[in-house]
Amino acid sequence: MNEQQTLTALEQHDEFIARHLGPNANDIAAMIGAIGAASLDDLIAQTVPDAIRLPAPLALAGPQREQEALATLKAIAAKNVVKKSLIGMGYHDTLTPKVILRNVLENPGWYTAYTPYQAEIAQGRLEALLNYQQVVLDLTGMQLANASLLDEATAAAEAMTMARRISKSKSNAFFVDAGCFPQTIDVVKTRAGLFGYELIVGAAADAAAQDVFGALLQYPDVRGEVKDLSDVIAALKAKGAATAVATDLMALVLLKSPGSMGADIALGSSQRFGVPMGFGGPHAAFFATRDEHKRSVPGRIIGVSVDARGKTALRMALQTREQHIRREKANSNICTSQVLLANIAGMYAVYHGPQGLQTIAGRIHRLATIFALGVRRAGFKPLLDRFFDSFDIATGEQTAAIHAAARAAGYNLREISAAKLGIAFNEKSTRADVLALLNAFAEAGRLANVCELARAFDEADIEAFDAEAAANSPIANLLRDDAILGHPVFNTHHTEHEMLRYLKRLQNRDLAMDHSMISLGSCTMKLNATSEMIPITWPEFGDMHPFVPLDQAQGYLEMIKGLEDWLKAITGFDAICMQPNSGAQGEYAGLVAIHRYHVSRGDTQRTVCLIPKSAHGTNPASAQMCGMSVVVVDCDDSGNVNVADLEAKAREHSGNLACLMITYPSTHGVFEEAIKDICTIVHQHGGQVYMDGANLNAQVGLTSPAAIGADVSHMNLHKTFAIPHGGGGPGMGPIGLKAHLAPFMANHVVQPIDGPHQGQSAVSAAPWGSASILPISWMYIAMMGGTGLTQATKVAILNANYIASRLNDSYPVLYTGTKGRVAHECILDIRAIKAATGIAEIDIAKRLMDYGFHAPTVSFPVAGTLMVEPTESESKAELDRFIAALMSIREEIRKIEQGLWPADNNPLKHAPHTQADLVDAEWNRPYTRQEAVFPLPWVAENKFWPSVNRIDDVYGDRNLFCACVPMAEDAA
Repeated sequence: MNEQQTLTALEQHDEFIARHLGPNANDIAAMIGAIGAASLDDLIAQTVPDAIRLPAPLALAGPQREQEALATLKAIAAKNVVKKSLIGMGYHDTLTPKVILRNVLENPGWYTAYTPYQAEIAQGRLEALLNYQQVVLDLTGMQLANASLLDEATAAAEAMTMARRISKSKSNAFFVDAGCFPQTIDVVKTRAGLFGYELIVGAAADAAAQDVFGALLQYPDVRGEVKDLSDVIAALKAKGAATAVATDLMALVLLKSPGSMGADIALGSSQRFGVPMGFGGPHAAFFATRDEHKRSVPGRIIGVSVDARGKTALRMALQTREQHIRREKANSNICTSQVLLANIAGMYAVYHGPQGLQTIAGRIHRLATIFALGVRRAGFKPLLDRFFDSFDIATGEQTAAIHAAARAAGYNLREISAAKLGIAFNEKSTRADVLALLNAFAEAGRLANVCELARAFDEADIEAFDAEAAANSPIANLLRDDAILGHPVFNTHHTEHEMLRYLKRLQNRDLAMDHSMISLGSCTMKLNATSEMIPITWPEFGDMHPFVPLDQAQGYLEMIKGLEDWLKAITGFDAICMQPNSGAQGEYAGLVAIHRYHVSRGDTQRTVCLIPKSAHGTNPASAQMCGMSVVVVDCDDSGNVNVADLEAKAREHSGNLACLMITYPSTHGVFEEAIKDICTIVHQHGGQVYMDGANLNAQVGLTSPAAIGADVSHMNLHKTFAIPHGGGGPGMGPIGLKAHLAPFMANHVVQPIDGPHQGQSAVSAAPWGSASILPISWMYIAMMGGTGLTQATKVAILNANYIASRLNDSYPVLYTGTKGRVAHECILDIRAIKAATGIAEIDIAKRLMDYGFHAPTVSFPVAGTLMVEPTESESKAELDRFIAALMSIREEIRKIEQGLWPADNNPLKHAPHTQADLVDAEWNRPYTRQEAVFPLPWVAENKFWPSVNRIDDVYGDRNLFCACVPMAEDAA
C-alpha cells in the first residue's frame, strides 16, 4: 500500500469508473500509440470540433461508490408508500414467478441481448417471443400477433392508423368508446389531431350510428363492464369500418374473445401476466389481427422458417414493412418493442399453463363477485351486473369516509367522483383483503344507517358469499367455449425444475453481452452494471401503481427530479419530458412539441421537415406521423450534410419550414464541423432543430445538443445511460427542450405534471413513461459523476478509432473527419470485396458468429457496409479479439480471391456452422471442420454454438407462420 495516499484516495469514490471502462491506463497508452495520437486529449482535439466544445466541466457531483449510490437510492425509494392498489385502469398488481424473476428479469443472458436481427444466434428469445405471440393469439381469437408494442395507449393509436389503412370507408372520422381508459383516449387524441382525423367519443352502443373509418372499443371497459360487442362490431363492419378492441389478457382467460365477436384488431397490455406495475412501465402491449391484414400490422413479428439444413428456425418476419426500409411510407415509426417484458408475460403463461391461468383468473373474478355481494349487504350498490374483476360503487355522501378508511387500512381505490368509487381486484388480492375492505364499507354504512349488519363481516360471511357467487356468476353467458394454450409448451414446464431448465435451454441459444461484445453501430451496447439493475426489482419501485396519490410516490418523484436535473446539466436543455418510452417515441414527442409551438404562433403552414439522406429510418417515419412532409437533404462525398443543398432547400421552403431532424455525430460516424452553421440556417428560415440523440454517447461532457444549437433532442437512456436493450426493449427516450418549447411537451390527463405544459395531451400511457427502469440511469450517472461520464465519452471515441485504425487496411473506413478520425463508431466498406468475390456484408456478419461475435450493424446507413460501435466498456483485449476475428475473415476472403476456395463453397457462404456440421458424415467442403468451427485458437476456449445454420429469409416470408410450431415439425 502507498502510505502517501490521502484518505480521499483510499476511499475510492471513483471506483466504479474503472469498473465501467474497458481499457485501463496501460491499455489506453498502448491504443493511443497505435493510432498515432499524442494523448487521449490530443485524440479528442483531433475529433471534436473546437467550436462546439464545452467551456467547462459538467456541473455534476463527483462519483459515488456502488454501495454508496445504492444506499442513497434506497433511502429515496423508502419515501414511496406502497399500498395495495385496487385502482385498475389497465394496471394491476401481479406475482412475478420467482423462477422467471431470477432467470429472466434479473439475468444478463436475457437483458443484455439485442434485437434479434441476427436470428441464428437469437433462437432462444425468438422462441420465447413466439410463445408470447401464441398466448396473444389464443386469448384474443386472432390469427396473427406481433411481438409487442410500447404500451396499451400507443397500441390503440397504432390501431387507429392501421384501421385507416385497412378500412373501406371514405370517412375521415374515428370512433372511440367513452369506456376506454382515459389515458388511452388522450394518446389517441394526440395522434388523431396530427393526422387530421376527426375523433368521435361516445358510448360503444352508438358507434355504428356514426360514419367512421374505424372504431376503438374497450372490453371490459374502464368501469369494468363486460358486454358482448358482436352486434356493434357487425354493424360497423357492414358500413366498411374496421374495429379494434382494447382488452385484458387475464379477463380473456375466461371471457369470449374479440376475434369470436368479429373484431379486426385486438390490443391491450400484458402487464398483469407477471410484470410489475412499476409506476407505469415498462410493459409489453399486445397487438393482434386477422391474417388478411398482416402487411398492415405495426411493429415486429416473429415467424417460422427453415435453415440451410431444413431445420425449423425462427426469425423476424416481413421486415420490409419496417421504418428503416420504408422510411416515411412505413406503417409506423416503431424501432423497438418490449421484448424483455413480452418474454416475461409469455413465460408466465408457460409456467402456469391453461389450468393455472384459469385458476388465477377464476380466483380474481370470484373475489370481485364476493365483494360485490358483500358491499350490497354493507348498504352500497355496485353499478354493474356483469364484470370480471372491477366495478364502480355508488358511495354517496360516505365516499370520502370510505376512501379514507380504505387508505388507512392500506388500500388505494379509484376515486371517480364525490359520490362514486371504483375497485379492481388482482392476482395478489386475497380473502383477507376482501374482508378488510367490506368492513371499511360496513362501518361507513352503519354510520349512514344503510348497512344490514350490526356486526363486522367475518369468514363465515365470505364462505356464504362464495357459495352464492359460485352458483350465480355474473358473466356466465359471456364465458369462452374454446380451449386455450393447447400447445405442449404451455403444458410441460409447470415444476420449477422443468421451467428453470427450459429457460436455461433457451438462454444457451442466444449470444448476449455476457458472452462477448456486441459492436452494433448506432446502438451503444455498453455495460449494464449489476448495481444499476438491482433497484428495478425493489418493491418500492416495482409495486407502485402509476395513478396513486402523489403523496405516496415522493421517492419516485425525487428520483425522477434528480435524474431530470442531471440530464439538463448534460444536454444543456431547460426542460426534460420523461414520458416517451422509446427513442422513436422521443422523436415523435419532440416533433409534437415543435408542431404545437408553430401552431401557437399561427404558423400552421410550417409542416416541412428537412432530413439528411443518411438519417435513421425512424426520422422520416416520425415526421409523417406528425403530419409533416419530408424533404431529403443530400450528403457530400465525405458523408457530411451538403450545406449548400440544405441552404437551398431551407430557402425554398422558408415559409413552410417546421424543422430539421439531424443526428450528431452523424450517422456516418463523424463530427461534422458545419453543424453550428446548419442549425443557424434552419433557425434563419423559421425552423426548429431536432437532434436525434442516437449518438449522444459521443457528446457527453465534451459538447451538448443545446450548445450546438438544437431546440429539442431525445436521449436514449437505453444507449447512453446504461439501460439494457433487453433483447429488443424496453427503452426510454425522454426529450430535452429549450424553454420556448417546454410549454408544448406532453403531459397527462390522469396524473397531470406541474409545469408550463399544463393541459397538453400525452404521447404515452403513463405520466413518466417506463418509470421503473429510470433507477438504472440514475445509478449510472451517480456512480460515474461528471468526470466519469466525460472519461467514458473519450474512451468510446478512442475505442472506435482504435478499431478503425487497426482494420482500415483490411476493410477501408468509409468516412472520417477532416483530421482522419471517426467519432464513437466507424463504417467499414465491404463493397469492393463484394464486387471482387461475391462475399457480401451479410456473409461476414454470419461468419463472425463462428468466432463468437455478434455482427456490427449491417448495411446501415450505407448499403454494403458494416458499422461498428465498440463503446467505452470493452477492454483492449476484447477489442483485439474482435479485430483478430475480422482480420482472419479477411484472410479467408483472400483465399476466395486467389481461387483456393470456390465463391459459393467456403466458410463465409456456409456460415454460421453448428454442431451438426461438426458431426456431419458427408463433409465435402474445401475447408476443414477445424477451420469451420474453431477458426482461431481462442475460439475453442469459450465456443458459442449457433443452434441453427443460416436461415432462409425468403422461405419464411413466402410461407408465413407466426405461431408455436407443432411438435412434429419442431423436431424435424
